Amino acid sequence: MRRFEDKVVLVTGAAAGIGRATVERLAQEGAQLLCLDVQAEEVEATAKRAAELGAEAEARVCDVSDPKQCTAAVQACIDRFGKLDALCNIAGILHLEHFQELRLEDWNRVLSVNLTGTFLMCQAALPHLLESGGNIVNTASTAALAGVPWGAAYGASKGGVLALTRSLAVEYGKRGVRVNAVSPGSILTAMGSRTVLPKEIDSALLQRLMPLDEARPPEVVASVIALLASEDGAHLNGEQIRIDGGTLA
Repeated sequence: MRRFEDKVVLVTGAAAGIGRATVERLAQEGAQLLCLDVQAEEVEATAKRAAELGAEAEARVCDVSDPKQCTAAVQACIDRFGKLDALCNIAGILHLEHFQELRLEDWNRVLSVNLTGTFLMCQAALPHLLESGGNIVNTASTAALAGVPWGAAYGASKGGVLALTRSLAVEYGKRGVRVNAVSPGSILTAMGSRTVLPKEIDSALLQRLMPLDEARPPEVVASVIALLASEDGAHLNGEQIRIDGGTLA
C-alpha cells in the first residue's frame, strides 16, 4: 500500500517503540516525515531508517511539554515540506507508584508529557491541518479505559487524551479535520519493559493487565495508526480503537 504518497506526517515519540514503528510503517507507504523526540541519537536513527525505506525524513529534538519547542517543530515541518497532512502524537512516559507515595512532581511530569504535550502539538498543528484537510491520531491507553494499579498519573493523563480527542473531533469535524486515538495495551516497548514496579505490590493485580494470548510488538499499533491517518479512515472521527489482545474484552 502507498496510502501516504505526497503526504506529510509529523510523528512525536519517534525514537523508539510505537513511534519508531509508526515512522517505519508510514515511510513504507510513501510518507514524508518529520520525526520528533527528546532522544537525539535515537530519533536520528529513526529518520535514517525511514530514508532507507525510501522516505524523505528529518529528525528533530523536541520536548513536547515545552510550548515553544512544539511551535518551532511544526514550523520546521512547514518550512521543510510545505504542508502538514497528519499529526501522530505518540510521545509518552510511564511512572508507576503507590498512590499515597506519588510525588506531585512525578504527577506533573507525566501529565505534562502525555496530556499537555498532546494538547500543545494539536494546537500548533491545527492551522496547517485545517488548510490541508488533515487529521490527528493521538495515543491513549487501556489505562484510560480501566483501572491500572499504581498508575494513577498515567491513567489520568491518558483519560485526558481521550477526552481531548473527542472534543477536538466534534469542534473541527465540520471543518474537515478528523481526530482519533488508539488505546494500546500489552505492547512490547522499552517504556514498558524498563518501568520499575513499586515495592510491596499485590502481584495478583498484574493479571488485570494481561492479554488473552500474548504481548505484541509495536508494529501492531503502527498499522492501526496508519489506517486512522489515511483515507481508509475517512469516516472515522472521534473514535478510539483498543489494541490490547482482548484484555478488556
